[in-house]
Amino acid sequence: MRAGIASLALAYFLSQFYRAFLAVLAPVLERDAGAGADDLANASSAWFLTFAAMQIPVGASLDRFGPRLTAAALLTFGGGFGAALFAWATTPPQIIAAMALIGAGCAPVLMASFYIFAKSFPPARFATMAALLLGTGTIGNIAAALPLTLAVEAFGWRSTVFILACVTTLAGAAILATVKDPIRDASPDNRGSVLDLFRIPALWVVMIMLFVDYAPIIGIRGLWIGPYLKEAHGATETLIGNATLAMGLAMVAGSFAVGPLDRIFGTRKWVIIAAHVLVAAVLAALIGFGGSDVGTAIALFALIGLFGSTFPMIMAHGRAFLPPQLIGRGVTLLNLFAIGGVGVMQFVTGRLYAANAGGGAPIDGHLSVFWLFFAITLIGIIVYLFVPDRTD
Repeated sequence: MRAGIASLALAYFLSQFYRAFLAVLAPVLERDAGAGADDLANASSAWFLTFAAMQIPVGASLDRFGPRLTAAALLTFGGGFGAALFAWATTPPQIIAAMALIGAGCAPVLMASFYIFAKSFPPARFATMAALLLGTGTIGNIAAALPLTLAVEAFGWRSTVFILACVTTLAGAAILATVKDPIRDASPDNRGSVLDLFRIPALWVVMIMLFVDYAPIIGIRGLWIGPYLKEAHGATETLIGNATLAMGLAMVAGSFAVGPLDRIFGTRKWVIIAAHVLVAAVLAALIGFGGSDVGTAIALFALIGLFGSTFPMIMAHGRAFLPPQLIGRGVTLLNLFAIGGVGVMQFVTGRLYAANAGGGAPIDGHLSVFWLFFAITLIGIIVYLFVPDRTD
């Protein structure tokens, strides 16, 4: 079990890396492949939308074939081949296609882990174990910051990404070799479909929150922090690497910190709401003061990473409403809304930026993106007031 979870943690590390590395690669992709900020927003959107679209078949596969085969096959063929295609890309459409393949390959990794946690461990430990995995995997965010910058400077971006393709393929093989599927429930009650989940009112509120929760933190860390610092403050590639590193470290700290809070305070709902109030406040400060100096902007981005790492707590809250026979389909449905929200918002923010960055004032495009993230965070807070609180 430990070796299998370690293999899944490595795979999730790569998943976090791939969703975040465009921010650092933005300058070289513009130079070598003609990919501007809007093209990279589309590429990021393709990763998340493909990832989200795969959640329903992944959920069915988890319940039918188990996490071992599901995660190993998709990561090996989707993630490995997609990364190799990215390494050879010379045009924006090729980058978009490669990101879509990588998204499909990474789609089952976290949910395979959650499936094992839900089936093999006590429910009260789900939030803590999920947070530990997310915190460990989020180190991929850190690797996609300054370490990636240094690797690109030393080896070139194409060689670096091709090495990543090899590592991704090996990670898929490790999952196949080490992961053990939980014992399946063969009882007559092991029936149902994803449609049954839509009949649970509380899940609708959780899904709405997940749709808006993940978009600001991943949208900023995965893409917008790089172009913003370059265009608003003239930041160099090294400074962008340091900034993304700071935000990535804050996300790791936030993921580890949020895990035990439901047991400390006896509530999941109000921990989630309080964190989102803080995210909204920091986004408002970024809009008002982020352009004053680069240090202030980087500090505010780090705070967004710290307070915005509530995904494992929301997933634990949602899991508490799932029937046992639909755990696989349930956690992947919840993840569909989280990742789908990022994909939709990356698509929307790319167009919002393009519409407001004209007239020689690209900073206006970035501010419009941050205003959108602020608005959807407020919507999430209001909606979540109506969800029942539930712990295990």
